[in-house]
Amino acid sequence: MLTESMLKQINSQIANQLNTGFLVVDDEFNIVMWNRFLQVHTDKDTARIIGQSIFTIFPELPERWLTRKLTSVLQLNTPSFCSWQQRHHLFELPHTRPITTDSEFMAQNCTFLPIETDCAQKYICILIEDVTDVCHYQGQLQKTLEELAQMSRIDGLTQIYNRRHWQESLAQEYAKSRRHNKKLSLIMLDLDHFKLLNDNYGHQCGDMVLIEISALVTSLLRVEDTFGRYGGEEFAIILPETHLTGAMELGQRICTSIAAASLNYNGEVIKVTVSLGVAELSDDASRYEELITQADLALYQAKAEGRNKVCSADFVTSFSRTKA
Repeated sequence: MLTESMLKQINSQIANQLNTGFLVVDDEFNIVMWNRFLQVHTDKDTARIIGQSIFTIFPELPERWLTRKLTSVLQLNTPSFCSWQQRHHLFELPHTRPITTDSEFMAQNCTFLPIETDCAQKYICILIEDVTDVCHYQGQLQKTLEELAQMSRIDGLTQIYNRRHWQESLAQEYAKSRRHNKKLSLIMLDLDHFKLLNDNYGHQCGDMVLIEISALVTSLLRVEDTFGRYGGEEFAIILPETHLTGAMELGQRICTSIAAASLNYNGEVIKVTVSLGVAELSDDASRYEELITQADLALYQAKAEGRNKVCSADFVTSFSRTKA
């Protein structure tokens, strides 16, 4: 038969061997007991903390928030919980994993349990679970997922958007343009004589040119513009809320900047040019693909007229009608 003394000894030994923080406060939030886990992790003398306010012993605690939390537990007589995802930690306790995480303090799940005694005195037991590893691995997983998502959108060589993501963006911009009656323009650009460049200097030089031209064009764009590699040496730029005149001005700026650029490969200066086709979404276009077709036609026209120039779809359409 277990005596009351024996039960106290068992409870005390269990509490002190738990790998979880164990803290009890009264209804005025003064500490009445804690276990060895907290004593070790805080390096505080038990005799000096018993009877002291939890906010005095742990000044880092969010007093207003925690007071509301503890008061609710007392009034409703129901448990409450705070996960590391809500607040990384409540108590500034050091962890023992300095290599596996860059967090200064132990990530914690905290449980608040109401306790009633025979004398009607109310207490709250606060359990502090060390979830630093969970937090760390969850963070690593999230980072990996974000990197994978980024990889699915980005062209590996040029680090701009790939065709699939760019085309999805165009579909979205087309829908917004139609819904809100906004202008939408598109620029298609193609490096001139790129095959000859590869034949003369090799594919590594060609890759360098694609990377440098992508960076140069990116520097000329607005945040809201979407720049992507359409395929091979062909690129495309979505210009939301932009009419044809503004798109033509940007196209000419890109054409001029690239022609003036001097790219260095193995000590040799490489000069390249681009041809550009510009189109604005027409009122009668029923699909976003029609905008691509119009910009492509303008790009072919720029190629036919000698390259290193910008043509608009309006000009191509007008020219075709006149010729007909």
